[in-house]
Amino acid sequence: MAILINKNTRVMTQGITGKTGKFHTRMCIDYANGKNCFVAGVNPRKPGEYFENIPIYSTVKEAKRATGATVSVIYVPPPFASAAIDEAVDAELDLVICITEGIPVHDMLRTRYKMQGHKTLLIGPNCPGIITPDEVKIGIMPGYIHKKGRVGVVSRSGTLTYEAVAQLMEQGYGQSTCIGIGGDPINGLKHLDVMKLFNDDNETDAVLMVGEIGGSDEEDCARWIKNNMKKPVVGFIAGVTAPQGKRMGHAGAIISGGKGTAQEKLSVMEECGIYVTRNPAEMGKLLKSVMQ
Repeated sequence: MAILINKNTRVMTQGITGKTGKFHTRMCIDYANGKNCFVAGVNPRKPGEYFENIPIYSTVKEAKRATGATVSVIYVPPPFASAAIDEAVDAELDLVICITEGIPVHDMLRTRYKMQGHKTLLIGPNCPGIITPDEVKIGIMPGYIHKKGRVGVVSRSGTLTYEAVAQLMEQGYGQSTCIGIGGDPINGLKHLDVMKLFNDDNETDAVLMVGEIGGSDEEDCARWIKNNMKKPVVGFIAGVTAPQGKRMGHAGAIISGGKGTAQEKLSVMEECGIYVTRNPAEMGKLLKSVMQ
């Protein structure tokens, strides 16, 4: 089994008629089982229309009721994206993936507050999405770089998610599920939430975890791993100095009060038994050495 999504998942796209929504929905449809997985679109101004044979509904609740979709992916512009998340949560969807970048922080604060007491899980915002290779992809990641396997990937950085996957493929390792959780300060699932899912997944043998400077999410996850994780974890923190002397990190990664530095995070991760690398080019090789 994969975590969160598989070939039987039924997906709707909020913002399906915009330029970005059209492009990436089409890419997702063309990947693996996407034609069967993507069953609805939502645009309150265009109900009754179709995109790539996908019916468009005026609300998330209507789309869910008509098609049985339980997952939504959001490409709505930043000023309206948090309201789109609210609508999906009110419809009691199982999972919402918000790709939109640039949502105002105060909007996400309100949305996270409104989500309390609801069952809906959120990935993002400002993330590449989630993919279970050779089954379904929901988001903007290039599907062709992935291959089904037994290594889970969770990352705050979109581009480093792709880099991690490419390195795994070079070493001959496919992926069970890959999740880009996004680098915004207010988001949904954290490293810890995803790690718990991978720990319980009988088709995931190891996890590659990519974090970033700022906050304490990676440290919290590392301490849980030390006491609970049954599988090896390889880690890297974006924000360390790369071999060429450049700094690597996400625009949303902020160090506050001297806390959340790359070195601090890496030290805690090492103390908790995570195999860490300070060179982003060595993630795949390190995982291979751990697996062997």
